[in-house]
Amino acid sequence: MTRASGTAGFQGQPATVSSSRLTNAVAASLAVAALSLCLIVTLTVLSTKATMAMGLPV
Repeated sequence: MTRASGTAGFQGQPATVSSSRLTNAVAASLAVAALSLCLIVTLTVLSTKATMAMGLPV
């Protein structure tokens, strides 16, 4: 991620805003969040299928 060092738009040399360590940490946390979401969706689908297979008592 870069930010323009000049005050008018995108003129001037871009200055680095974030370090690679921060970028890697953000990418890792997004990956963990995506995997967690997939796991939650999978468990929800399996739970729903199991519930439907048992049927409703009448």
